Amino acid sequence: MNDTLVSAPHQTGGTPVEPAEMSRRHYSLATLRSIIAAWDDRKRFRWELEQMAKDNPHLIDDIGLTRRQIEAEIAKPIWRR
Repeated sequence: MNDTLVSAPHQTGGTPVEPAEMSRRHYSLATLRSIIAAWDDRKRFRWELEQMAKDNPHLIDDIGLTRRQIEAEIAKPIWRR
């Protein structure tokens, strides 16, 4: 097998670009702040939901959710809606 093709940097407009750099996404600072704010909101919402389920389980019934739905929502990572 020819190893020179595997190790050669990719060419774009005459400037070598490493393969790892090609897969990076570039976000603006405002976009990153927005993403972090959304994650913080989800974390806070899930924490409050967990506290409500522990302290006042009758309120969970009042909003029409089951215990299983509450547990599934609490278990989600912050980046999932």
